[in-house]
Amino acid sequence: MAEDVKPTRKNLMAIEDRIELSERGHDTLEKKRDGLIMEFMDILDQAQDVRADLEDTYDRAQHRINEARAMDGDIAVRGAAAALKEHPEISTQSKNIMGVVVPQIESTKVRKTLEDRGYGLLGTSARIDETAEAYEELLEQIILAAEVETAMKKLLEEIETTKRRVNALEFKLLPELEDNKAYIEQKLEEQEREEIFRMKKIKDKKDREEKAEREASDDVPAV
Repeated sequence: MAEDVKPTRKNLMAIEDRIELSERGHDTLEKKRDGLIMEFMDILDQAQDVRADLEDTYDRAQHRINEARAMDGDIAVRGAAAALKEHPEISTQSKNIMGVVVPQIESTKVRKTLEDRGYGLLGTSARIDETAEAYEELLEQIILAAEVETAMKKLLEEIETTKRRVNALEFKLLPELEDNKAYIEQKLEEQEREEIFRMKKIKDKKDREEKAEREASDDVPAV
């Protein structure tokens, strides 16, 4: 509360410095918040495209595997899947977006040649090849979607944190500092008026005493 602040010139200067610093911080955080929102909107557009592509790729992969099961049988499809020897590898790095660290997912051994898939060419059909290719493409889309969705989540969390800090400065700290400043200025003005009044009274008293001394001196008869 303002009443808890000691009304001194030193405290007034300290509060004015804090107000200036807080206002600069508020402006910086506002710019950061606005920049993060712009980055988030860009990624949101990308995420919508990725989701649409993921749904299309999933539908295509499901169609391929259903067709392969119907024409070649579950045993052939499962056998081809079990023949895979080299599984995809995923590694994560990070990149910085306006101070927010988001993951960058790298994948290898997702797309494979016919030889890399492990099953023999004899005894399998083109439908199984097309199914494998469709699921490799689906896995790539899933990895991309995971990267984009995670980046969105981290950016959104940072936006909310920055918003809270902006609001705390704008609606709590700065008003409190302004109240304290106004309180100290009011008290200092009151003290200054009291001091002026006190000095005036002292001067009036001194003037009266000097006048009385002069009058007493004038009343003394000359020798």
